[in-house]
Amino acid sequence: MLSLFTGYLLIFLARVTDVTLATLRVLFVVRGKRFYAAGLGFIEVIIWVASLKFVMEHLTDPISVIFYALGFATGNIVGSYIEEKVALGQVSVQIITLHKPLELVQHLRDAGYGVTVTQGYGKEGIHPILHLSLPRRRLAELQEFLGHWDAQAFVVVQEIKNMCGGFYGCRKNGK
Repeated sequence: MLSLFTGYLLIFLARVTDVTLATLRVLFVVRGKRFYAAGLGFIEVIIWVASLKFVMEHLTDPISVIFYALGFATGNIVGSYIEEKVALGQVSVQIITLHKPLELVQHLRDAGYGVTVTQGYGKEGIHPILHLSLPRRRLAELQEFLGHWDAQAFVVVQEIKNMCGGFYGCRKNGK
C-alpha cells in the first residue's frame, strides 16, 4: 500500500516538475532565449518519459491517471507563478490620467523611469499620454504607485520582445 501511494506521489511530483519546466520553456522561447529553453526541454522530457512509463505500466489503475492529471494541472499553476515572480523581460506602459499628468511625469522620472509624453485626442479633448518602457520586475511597483496617484487612470501594458535606443539602449527582452 505504501509503495503504491509513493508511486502516486512520484507521478504527481514528476508531472508538476515537468509541466512547470514546460511552462518556463515556452516563455523562454517566446523571449528568444533558445538555449535556456533547450536545456529546460531536455530535463522536461526525461521527467515526462519516466512518469509516463509508470502510468503506462499501471494503466488499469485509474488513480495513477488521476494523479498524472492532477500533477499536470498543478504544474501549470506552479510554472505560471514562478514565471510571474521571476518577471523576465521588458514591458511598455501607456498611461492616460486626468489627475496632474505632468506632475506625475516628474514623479516617475524621479523614481528612475524613462517617460515620453505625447498628445492624445479623445472624446473629451486633448490629454497627455505617458509612455514608459521598464523591466517587468518593476511593473507591480509602478502599478501600485499609479493606483495611489489616480485609481481611474487608463493604463495599457504590453510585452516587448526587443528594443533599441532611448533610455535603455539596445537589447533583447530578458537581458
